Amino acid sequence: MERNQVRKLVAEALGTCFLLMTVVGSGIMAERLAGGNEALALMGNTFPTGAILVVLILWFGPVSGAHFNPAVTLAFALRREISTADAILYFAAQFLGAIMGVIIAHAMFVLPVIEMSSTVRSGGSQFLSEVVATFGLVGVILATVRTRPNAVAYA
Repeated sequence: MERNQVRKLVAEALGTCFLLMTVVGSGIMAERLAGGNEALALMGNTFPTGAILVVLILWFGPVSGAHFNPAVTLAFALRREISTADAILYFAAQFLGAIMGVIIAHAMFVLPVIEMSSTVRSGGSQFLSEVVATFGLVGVILATVRTRPNAVAYA
């Protein structure tokens, strides 16, 4: 494996790791500080997530494209902007980075590093929400990359 490809995979793994550390960590902290106010907890999770995405895209975008999500990688693979072999490696790096990010976030908040969620997240409405959100994410990225590449991190 060539050095440039290793750099891309490390960037994807680290970026995904930091993203999941922030999403999970800010969720834990927001829940602890919000005193039962779910709206406040949601805001306490949303703002850090948006901010870290800007940081991570600016940091790792020039290295790997800053996909951090298999759906984004799949979109670029379908457009033939990344090879199938590289997409598979990106998927693996993202998966490993995500697991490490969650484990680290749990360790930072003195929680069991591996635990099963007690919140049920299934059903047609959940699936529809994921499809809509993923479509929006990929659509914004592809449109912005084409028309205003310097604005991708903020879009």
